[in-house]
Amino acid sequence: MDHDGLTKMTKIEVVVGGTEVPAVRELIQTSGASGFTSVSGVSGLGHGGYHQGNLLFNERDTLALLITVVPDDRAAGLLAGLRPLLEQASGVMFVSDTYVSRPEYFR
Repeated sequence: MDHDGLTKMTKIEVVVGGTEVPAVRELIQTSGASGFTSVSGVSGLGHGGYHQGNLLFNERDTLALLITVVPDDRAAGLLAGLRPLLEQASGVMFVSDTYVSRPEYFR
């Protein structure tokens, strides 16, 4: 695949329960990421069974997906912070290479 003119970075996606969202947001922000996208009320099937995405009473009772893109040299620090959090709480993390057209937005 040709990535001519694009800059390689690292995309980190984290699915956690609503109670862990503030901690994940803080880790993303303190890692030097320029921003993130948060989607609440996600649904899916995993080790804990099926989770519906509809909000029953508040956002803390559902799952959320947080996505950030960071330069490769900032990924290790963020991953080091997220791993212990995910060992104590249910959730999953996906890490992948990605390519962006405006790298200055992510520095």
